Amino acid sequence: MKILIIGAGIGGASAGIALQRLGHDVVIYDKMRENKPVGAALSLWSNGVKVLNWLGLAEEVAALGGRMDDMAYYEGVSGEVMCRFSLEPVTTLTGQRPYPVARADLQGLLMETFGMHRIHLSSTATAIEDDGEIVTVTFADGSTDTADMVIGADGARSFVRDYVTGGGIEREYSGYTNFNGLVPANEAIGPVNQWTTYVAEGKRCAVMPVADDRFYFFVDIPQPAGLPYDRADGVAPLREAFGSWAPGVQALLDSIDPDASLNRVEIWDIAPFHTWVKGRVAILGDAAHNTSPDIGQGACSALEDSFALATAVATNTISVEDTLKRYEKSRAARAGELVERARKRAHETHAFDPAATEAWYESLRGADGAGIIRGIVGNIEDSPVNLGVGTL
Repeated sequence: MKILIIGAGIGGASAGIALQRLGHDVVIYDKMRENKPVGAALSLWSNGVKVLNWLGLAEEVAALGGRMDDMAYYEGVSGEVMCRFSLEPVTTLTGQRPYPVARADLQGLLMETFGMHRIHLSSTATAIEDDGEIVTVTFADGSTDTADMVIGADGARSFVRDYVTGGGIEREYSGYTNFNGLVPANEAIGPVNQWTTYVAEGKRCAVMPVADDRFYFFVDIPQPAGLPYDRADGVAPLREAFGSWAPGVQALLDSIDPDASLNRVEIWDIAPFHTWVKGRVAILGDAAHNTSPDIGQGACSALEDSFALATAVATNTISVEDTLKRYEKSRAARAGELVERARKRAHETHAFDPAATEAWYESLRGADGAGIIRGIVGNIEDSPVNLGVGTL
């Protein structure tokens, strides 16, 4: 069977590998001109890592991942340690260590594994026609390609989603802007094997370790959408927002090289919806469940899509349409639940209800981490890759 995938990101490339290894003829198209993803890094929790292990990439992904042994919260202004605890229970309960990874490194690995000669960049899909037997995709340059199945992994502003749903699915602003990037690991910011988070005033400043002695930093500022921003301002907006914060935060701001690694992203998501399939065309990843980063499950959920799609293709033989509907049924509710959990986490973190956020801050003081661990594991245990055995 020939399969076209629109989008070469984490979801599209991982689905391509999985379907290719089932023996299908898979071609990927993407509008990007080079591997330059938005966002410096991502959290690969155990469910996402397990999908990559299943794809045969266990050693490669482990080499890209940072060693994140512990987690700690600090009061943002004073620098007081609110709580610190081991993340070992996450590994013990789920059967896999989590890995924060640089996004470009992971995406590059997936694209190379799939085969760059089968990926057509600078290719923007503009039309889809499904005659019930063959799907034809037309691109902006007037070229076309045909396939038995088309998968839209073309991100939050998905063209394929509009085809599948008929349009009307709109992104919603999550209420905050995120600055992120990579800096050299530095004990002045936090221990090099720790997920370190400073919180206060509804804002967050955090680092996670990734490979090559680097920290992935992500900084959240609640603010309206559409505010002007000039890249020439560099870290000035961060100094304005965090200038009175603790020494560890100042060490982070001093480490940022805006020319080398600093991204600014307004955070939007999409309310859960359940129409992922139309005939021989389906969507996955952000096209199907654009999720805010507040629980670190966006990329993991896309990887779960790839696992579920490949499993459906491998095990169902009635028709392409039937196979895709079974994929949709297996994924829509689970992915939608993660979107809602991320929304709830964002609401509490960013002081959209100040009383709730203050109560959360108070709960962190002296916490042993058990509740936080339960939350992390709870996001993982219902993953399809666990084959019904979420935790031991």
